[in-house]
Amino acid sequence: MELILFTGLQGSGKSTFYHAHFADTHLRINLDMLRTRRRESAILTACLSCGQRLVIDNTNPTAEDRARYLNPARRARFRTVAYAFHTPFQVCHARNAARSGKKKRVPDVGLKATASKRTDPAPDEGFDQIFSVDQNGVATLTWSRPDEVR
Repeated sequence: MELILFTGLQGSGKSTFYHAHFADTHLRINLDMLRTRRRESAILTACLSCGQRLVIDNTNPTAEDRARYLNPARRARFRTVAYAFHTPFQVCHARNAARSGKKKRVPDVGLKATASKRTDPAPDEGFDQIFSVDQNGVATLTWSRPDEVR
């Protein structure tokens, strides 16, 4: 049982990373698809109650945003892992500007707002492991609980 939580700007490569690494093993929860917090909460609750591995694929810029997923996951005894996407703002901006069709462009003001409040996930939030992901999608373990098997 594992909850993976992504944090990063729009256009940082979160969804691409999910499809490359977790699509075959973890259910994806994403507000862009679900549209409401009520739907998101219902699916999160179902996953936690039945032991379904999942990825939270949202920007999750602050500890408060991340706590809405971490607290119930920890209560359900899920292993919790953060992937912090560190794609430079200008790269995210360019990727976002090139979006069309299903990958809708986020208004610049939204991208800037996320960037202004974004903080990296911290061990004291309740994660078992934290990874950093660069703009090329390369993940590096940056922190692990001492008792966590690597």
